[in-house]
Amino acid sequence: MLDLSFVRDNLELVKQKMRERGSSGMLLDQFEEIDSKRRLLLTEVEAKKARRNKVSDEIAALKKQKQEASALIEEMKHLRDEIEGLDKLAKDEDEKLRKMLREIPNVPHASVPVGRDSAANQEVRRWGEPRKFAFEPQAHWDLGPALGILNFERATKIAGARFAVYSGVGAKLERALANFMLDVHTRRHGYTEILPPFIVNSASLFGTGQLPKFKDDLFKLEGTDYWLIPTAEVPVTNLYRDEVLEAESLPVKHCAWTACFRSEAGSYGKDTRGIIRQHQFQKVELVKFALPENSYEELESLTHDAEEILQLLDLPYRVVVLCTGDIGFSSAKTYDLEVWLPSAREYKEISSCSNFEAFQARRANLRFRRGKAGKTEFLHTLNGSGLAVGRTWVAIIENYQQADGSVIVPTALRPYLDGLERISPA
Repeated sequence: MLDLSFVRDNLELVKQKMRERGSSGMLLDQFEEIDSKRRLLLTEVEAKKARRNKVSDEIAALKKQKQEASALIEEMKHLRDEIEGLDKLAKDEDEKLRKMLREIPNVPHASVPVGRDSAANQEVRRWGEPRKFAFEPQAHWDLGPALGILNFERATKIAGARFAVYSGVGAKLERALANFMLDVHTRRHGYTEILPPFIVNSASLFGTGQLPKFKDDLFKLEGTDYWLIPTAEVPVTNLYRDEVLEAESLPVKHCAWTACFRSEAGSYGKDTRGIIRQHQFQKVELVKFALPENSYEELESLTHDAEEILQLLDLPYRVVVLCTGDIGFSSAKTYDLEVWLPSAREYKEISSCSNFEAFQARRANLRFRRGKAGKTEFLHTLNGSGLAVGRTWVAIIENYQQADGSVIVPTALRPYLDGLERISPA
C-alpha cells in the first residue's frame, strides 16, 4: 500500500506512474475529488473552531461583566454540533481514501522500463546454450506418461482439470528437487528454512497484496476466514506482521517449501496442456526483509541465488526485467528467470524475483528500528521463487531427454535419487 501523504503530495507523479502501468486513472481522479472534499471540510472545521474559540472568549467576558450571554451560549451549542458533524464527514472521506489506497498498485522503480505488456520486457542476460537434438524433442506431457512417471487422466478423475499425479521416480524427482533447492539456499546462501501453514487468514493475504483485489485467483475454505496459500510468500512475509525488528538483524532471509494453490482465474487458455499452469503445485520461495537503503542490492543477490539453482542443474535460462505494464500489483521492480523448454522452443518463466519496497510492509505493519531510541520505519520486503519445483521438473525432463525416450538425471541431483543416472521407461 502506498503512503497516503505521499499520494496526496505527489498526485501527478502517481497518476503518471499508473498510466505507465496501464492502469485506469479513474481511481486517482476519485481520490483527488474525495481529498478535495475532505480538505474543504477540514477548512470549514477550522473556521468553526476559530469562531467557537472567539465566542467562548466573548461569553467569558460577558459573564465577568455579569451581562446576558444566552444567545452566544446557544451559538456555542450549534457550533459544537456542527464541528462534530463536519469532523465525522471528514473522517468518512479519509476512510474512503484509505480504502482506495488498497486498490492502487505500487509505483514502479525509476529503473523499470516503460511498456504496455510483456513485449516491452527487457532481457538482461543469458546463461547456457539451448540444447540441440538429433531428433524431434518431445513435450513433457508425452514424455512423462511414456516413462510411467506422470498421469493426467487419474488426476482428472480424482480432482479435475489442471492437476497431475506423479508416481515412482517422477514423485521422487519432485521431492529431490525441493530438497536440493532447500539445501542450496540454506547451506550456500544463508537462508533460514521455514515450514509455514498452507492455510492463512484474510489479514495475511491483505498484507502481501492478494486481498481484496485478487480474491478470484484464490481458493477459500467455505464458511471460514481461511484461504489456501497461493505462494509461501504469504505466510512467510506475515511472520513478522505488526512487529518491530531491529535494524542490526536485517536482512532477515527465509526460504520455504510449500504446496501452492491458485484458481488461475485470469489464465483462460494459457498453458492448458501439461503441468506448467496447475491449480496445485510445489515451490521453494525466498523471502527477505531488508533495510530500505539496501533493498535493491538484496534484489540482485536474491535473483542470483535463484539463478544458481538453474546453473547447478545446467539448465539454459535468461533473465528479463519486467516493464511497467507487466509487473505485479505489489511490485516496484521484478526480474523473471525464464528456462529454455525444447518442446515450446522458447523460454518460460520459472521464477519471479521482486522488490516490493515498503508496499507490503505498510499493509502488514512490518517495521524496524535503528537503535533503541530510534523511530520505527517501514522495512522493505522482497521475494522470489527459488524455484518453482514443477516447472523445474518439466525443464529437466525436456532438456535431458534422449532419443530412446529416457531422461538423464542432472549430476547435482543424483545424490538425492540414490545415485540414479537415468530415468527409463518401466
